[in-house]
Amino acid sequence: MRSKAASIPYLIWMVLFTVIPLGLVVFFAFTDTSGNFTIANISQVGQYMPVLMRSIWLSLIATVICLVVAYPLAYIMSRRKSYQQRTLLMLVMLPMWMNFLLRTYAWMTLLERNGVINRLLGLIGLGPFEMINTQGAVVLGMVYNYLPFMIIPLYTIMTKIDNSVIEAAQDLGANTGNVFARVIIPLSVPGITTGITMVFVPAVSTFIISRMLGGGSNLLIGDLIDMQFLGAAYNPNLGSAISLVLMVVILICMSVTNQFDSSEGREEMMV
Repeated sequence: MRSKAASIPYLIWMVLFTVIPLGLVVFFAFTDTSGNFTIANISQVGQYMPVLMRSIWLSLIATVICLVVAYPLAYIMSRRKSYQQRTLLMLVMLPMWMNFLLRTYAWMTLLERNGVINRLLGLIGLGPFEMINTQGAVVLGMVYNYLPFMIIPLYTIMTKIDNSVIEAAQDLGANTGNVFARVIIPLSVPGITTGITMVFVPAVSTFIISRMLGGGSNLLIGDLIDMQFLGAAYNPNLGSAISLVLMVVILICMSVTNQFDSSEGREEMMV
């Protein structure tokens, strides 16, 4: 009884801030301005499919870059001494202490035509380059802002890999490549799947980064939803329909990554 009573505040929280908002999204997605049932809002989402595909594509690129950068960094951190790990972890989390908008504004200053990067390149006779208001700038903003979300779960899972496991593989004749491919990567799969989810989900739904670094020519699905709720083209029913479709896409992507995690777990149990 005590355990059930202790769970009541969490149940209330879930109902107020998860179940009810999701219910409202579904309600508005399948109703018109008069409150009558309709699927017209869902059918209209198809015309924005290029925007959705662009959002998924750029988010996948940013996620892959984050994984490639974060994996060796997290491994190096996990093999250091305890006090060095704490210092490196603090350095990774330090940018997150700054406001999200300020970090993005800083990149606007760096990437603009008369910004710091173009001025430095001008000193050696290069540029100026058009770096702001491009898809590359949007991906860069995603990678910079969401890289810690990839590093932290990878680091957390890699610290649990005992050095004796790696030494045992080496004693059995495995070279560095085999140890990495057959020991470290399989044991770090839970961190990989968690990191991919934590980066991809906010990246595919972002609108601040695309608006500030991508300009109007790089509209993403998050910008489209924001326009339906807060812009001149106010249409909460269509905005809810787009949000519902985006949630389904995210759930599909999460289920796919979880399948990789489950398959790795079954292989380890068989071994």
